[in-house]
Amino acid sequence: MHALTITPGGLEWSPRPDPVPQGSQLLVGVRAAGVNPADLLQAQGHYPPPPDVPPDVPGLEMAGTVVEVGPLARQFKVGDRVMGLVGGGAQAELALVDESVALPVPSEIGWESAGGFMEAFLTAYDALICQGGLTVGARVLVTGASGGVGTAAIQLAAAAGADVTASARRTEFHPQLRALGAHRAMVPSEASVAGPYDLVLELVGGPMLSSHLGQLGTSGRMIVIGVGAGRQIDVDLSRLMSRRAAIAASTLRARPLFEKAKLVRSVGDRLLPRLASGQLRVPLAVTFPFPEAPAAYRRVGEGGNLGKVVLLAGS
Repeated sequence: MHALTITPGGLEWSPRPDPVPQGSQLLVGVRAAGVNPADLLQAQGHYPPPPDVPPDVPGLEMAGTVVEVGPLARQFKVGDRVMGLVGGGAQAELALVDESVALPVPSEIGWESAGGFMEAFLTAYDALICQGGLTVGARVLVTGASGGVGTAAIQLAAAAGADVTASARRTEFHPQLRALGAHRAMVPSEASVAGPYDLVLELVGGPMLSSHLGQLGTSGRMIVIGVGAGRQIDVDLSRLMSRRAAIAASTLRARPLFEKAKLVRSVGDRLLPRLASGQLRVPLAVTFPFPEAPAAYRRVGEGGNLGKVVLLAGS
């Protein structure tokens, strides 16, 4: 097979040995794989993968057809269309995924959308529902709202009956963010003073995060899952104390398999029917053929995309 490989000279589409499924793993012929900011960090040497995945083949999500199953796999069979969440190795012609963190791809969904679904929607669901305790009528701020996780979070929060403010610096995206379910779309400087908010999904980090904390209402909660604009901030703890507010942070990649599996089952039960019916969708910024992956990485690194950047296999 060929895989996107991190080398000292950059990213290369190069030959690799075919992986072999063990235990409950599936070997998937990859048709599409999303490109996420975490992949850029790994390529730059800043985000080492877990020990059980190839250290030099990036990719956290993919979709394709099962071509072989491990001896303990029971949920899927050869020929099934699946999409999976992995710790790495997804950006390749063949990839391994444990069946506990794989979902069937609805027949109504194309490979492009399936390849960009798992990382964005699982991250958004975990942050909003599992950690944020999202409730009907909650006032929610989604920062960095035009990205993959942001566009997923807008849809999930709106579907839950929340009042959603989307923060995005490119005003040309604002109508599309409202079309996804945001009640209002603002540039960051406006959104940072438009509270109070019951829940802030922080996808950007940096200096604006302090302003967002200041806009939390009584018993408000901030969930930090992105720090691309900076990891260091000044926090006025007395303001958090007086409002009984809280700040939490999370990533998916480093969690043990059983925790990811529980999350995938919940998303499968609650979100997959909505994806199949069109109530949820995966906005796509652009797609690239796998051999043009370096251009896809540049596109993600430049920012300013609405939705996901996805790599596609040849026909």
